[in-house]
Amino acid sequence: MNLWCCLCFNQKEKEEEEERCNIVGPMNNDEDNFGNVFDDEEGEDINYDARFIDYGRDAFGLWHSEGESSSVNAAVAPGSPVADESRDSSHKRAKFYNECHFDDPTSSSKVKYSMDYGDFDASLRPSHVNCYGDFALVCTGEDGNGVEDREGNDSDSSQLEEQEVVRMDLTDDLLHMVFSFLDQTNLCRAARVCKQWRAASTHEDFWKNLNFENRDISEEQFEDMCRRYPNATALSISGPAIYLLVMKAISLLRNLEVLTLGRGQIGDAFFLALPDCSMLRKLNINDSTLGNSIQEISVVHEKLCHLELTKCRVMRIQVRCPQLKTLSLKRSNMAQVVLNCPLLHELDIGSCHKLPDAAIRAAATSCPQLVSLDMRNCSCVSDETLREIAQHCPNLGFLDASYCPNISLESVRLPMLTILRLHSCEGITSASMAAIAHSSMLEVLELDNCSLLTSVSLDLPRLQNIRLVYCRKLADLNLRAISLSSIQVSNCSVLHRINITSNSLQKLALQKQDSLTTLALLCQSLQEVDLSECESLTNSICDVFSNGGGCPMLKSLVLDNCESLTSVRFTSTSLISLSLGGCRAITTLELTCPNLEKVILDGCDHLENASFCPVGLQSLNLGICPKLNILRIEAMLMVSLELKGCGGLSEASLNCPLLTSLDASFCSQLTDDCLSATTRACPLIESLILMSCPSIGLDGLCSLQWLPNLALLDLSYTFLVNLQPVFDSCSQLKVLKLQACKFLTDSSLEPLYKGGALPALQELDLSYGTLCQKAIEELLSCCTHLTRVSLNGCVNMHDLNWGYSRGNFPELPGVSVLSIASSYENIHVSSEQPTRLLQNLNCVGCPNIRKVFIPSTAHCSHLLFLNLSLSANLKEVDVACLNLCWLNLSHCSSLEVLKLECPRLTNLFLQSCNIDEGAVEAAISKCTLLETLDVRFCPKISSTSMVRFRAACSGLKRIYSSLATSSA
Repeated sequence: MNLWCCLCFNQKEKEEEEERCNIVGPMNNDEDNFGNVFDDEEGEDINYDARFIDYGRDAFGLWHSEGESSSVNAAVAPGSPVADESRDSSHKRAKFYNECHFDDPTSSSKVKYSMDYGDFDASLRPSHVNCYGDFALVCTGEDGNGVEDREGNDSDSSQLEEQEVVRMDLTDDLLHMVFSFLDQTNLCRAARVCKQWRAASTHEDFWKNLNFENRDISEEQFEDMCRRYPNATALSISGPAIYLLVMKAISLLRNLEVLTLGRGQIGDAFFLALPDCSMLRKLNINDSTLGNSIQEISVVHEKLCHLELTKCRVMRIQVRCPQLKTLSLKRSNMAQVVLNCPLLHELDIGSCHKLPDAAIRAAATSCPQLVSLDMRNCSCVSDETLREIAQHCPNLGFLDASYCPNISLESVRLPMLTILRLHSCEGITSASMAAIAHSSMLEVLELDNCSLLTSVSLDLPRLQNIRLVYCRKLADLNLRAISLSSIQVSNCSVLHRINITSNSLQKLALQKQDSLTTLALLCQSLQEVDLSECESLTNSICDVFSNGGGCPMLKSLVLDNCESLTSVRFTSTSLISLSLGGCRAITTLELTCPNLEKVILDGCDHLENASFCPVGLQSLNLGICPKLNILRIEAMLMVSLELKGCGGLSEASLNCPLLTSLDASFCSQLTDDCLSATTRACPLIESLILMSCPSIGLDGLCSLQWLPNLALLDLSYTFLVNLQPVFDSCSQLKVLKLQACKFLTDSSLEPLYKGGALPALQELDLSYGTLCQKAIEELLSCCTHLTRVSLNGCVNMHDLNWGYSRGNFPELPGVSVLSIASSYENIHVSSEQPTRLLQNLNCVGCPNIRKVFIPSTAHCSHLLFLNLSLSANLKEVDVACLNLCWLNLSHCSSLEVLKLECPRLTNLFLQSCNIDEGAVEAAISKCTLLETLDVRFCPKISSTSMVRFRAACSGLKRIYSSLATSSA
């Protein structure tokens, strides 16, 4: 199978192009040879060799390897069917032949498409033939050798007559559409592909804008391009040779509308010839030297509308353009400017440092239609000039006088002004506000870094945006602006009073205003307020944001790190989010906000009295308020409440009918009465954590009868003696935690394993308890429904021996035996032991365990995890569990014997165990699925043991050793 992309030229055309290529030479630079691409006469062709074909493939996302060039050359070799076809050069098409087999759904026979992607990278092979609609796909017969040309002449025409031809041509119209998305550089590249692409890419629609910026083009090439496209409307040139090129353009491009020049010297002749460009509407000259020897240049044009002479070097400029609308002389160094532009609307003389005050005054006042004036960084401007401009330019709406130190706006009246920028104007003081107040149309006011400004008091009904940044002496801000929608005030270190009236302001941010003490707002639409780190704000701020305070639509309020707040009381029907993070001085919090959904109290560690009545909170975390004493909550939607660490909480009133989770850990003052009231008011509680609540007694447990859905109960570290109320009323309990309940007697759990209490219980934690051995034995014997048992640190936990026969229990001298079966003398043992559901058994740090024996007859088929770590006296482990996958014996320093028959064990931890390598090797030999083995800090295991371990268990992937770490 073969693939080739060929160009439909006849042999004569091929020879002519090869001869011409020898004369013209190769084109090596795509971006610097605009003229070379099209410098042949109309009707002549350039050499389209394999190098040019590559550009065509790039245009369609295709490329080939170096070895493909031979196939391409072969495709256009003399005598081939492709080279022999004769057709009109304006309709040449690139063809793509391939060969592959597809089942024809309309016929029982198979159709073979001639396609071969062997020369292309495999990642570029298409998944379907139709994705190459840009080329002609020739459908051949079974042999796949026929190739049809445009005229119907074919080397195997007799075969093609009997077969269907599939052809999709890239038409001229489609090419025109595709090329409209290309820039001029890529158009030049496309022109090198084939004659059709060259003809399409040279269309004048693509060359209306001639851009030669940053390009090295000769005068001859430039002239050729201008002659080829005389209807071009835009031209861009930059560089030292711009003067000669632009003079050519003026004489050749009679329809030029936009002319851009830069980085060169433009002589007087250009400005004299400029009127000849009668269609010119916009002239841009940047970073250039204007004129030759005379000190003045004149820009005269009857129809010019836009003129930009930025960063230009000239002594004097005269502009006489009756139709001119915008003029920019920014950063130019002229000392004099004369304007005769009666229709000029926009004048930009920013950073013209050499222009004197009188010249600026004369230029601006000569333009009565002026609407926008930018004179920033013109340090010579005075108030007299502004007064003259205000008189002669009554329509002035935009004024930027930033960095003009001599202006104070004294007696300046600009009634039509809409935008005023006065950055870093040292003359602007509080007295200047009187002049600004007369600009009743003002919409944008910027007074950044006005260092002498002490107060701002304005009543501007149209003002929408105001900026006051780094006004270091500003102390008082009084704004009455009904349309105000944005205000930025920052780094005003002495600002202590703000009064704002607005119907449009929605967001107010006043962060880090250290001196702010008084804030008055009358803002009907205000929704977000951020007053972070306003350290001087007092409790009176609460009245501003409560009902009737002037912000009826407020939804979000941030008062983080306002350390002067001590008593916060909000009554708001609109407030949704409140943040008081870091307000360490707050002792009282009262929120009557029925729609409040989020409250942040991080760092409020001195809070003593909190009331949330009513609120719309769904969850609340008060665990970061250790001094909380009184709590009242009325939240109809609350489902989760965390009081962990509220050690001083003695009185709590909760009305949360949907509450499902309550964590009162370490609430040492929580009483039975409080717990009883809570259970009655919150009957849907499913998770109740009372860990380290020593004041909870029998009466508190009796109140659990009001929680029919209770599934998790944590009574760890309490002084409880009797758990009978739990057994009587918590029939749905699944998790019971009794860690370190040292006052529980040996009979405290009898209802659990004798009376069948808590039938749904799945997890039981008796860690660090003092229950005797017999109680633990009977519990484990009868409660076969438990899935997780924790006996960590139980000093009465002795040998774990689950192997016994009827009437015969193995014993060790002087050591009691922990048997899953009860004492044979007291309980009849059936020959058929029930299957236990235990999945996870934790016996961490049990100092009296010496032997663990769990045989296959123990019916522990569900056991998955066994943790015996830190059992210092454990010497022998013999476990045969079918489904055990995780065994931890780390830090069992006395371990000597290890026997395992656990075919599904995947993780074995023996860190710091005094066991020899032979015992480990024998143990893991029957654990065929073992993946991880940890033998770090085992003194009897050497680095050479790793090989033996891998030989004993071929599936090992990771062996952790203090001597060497290896992985499969």
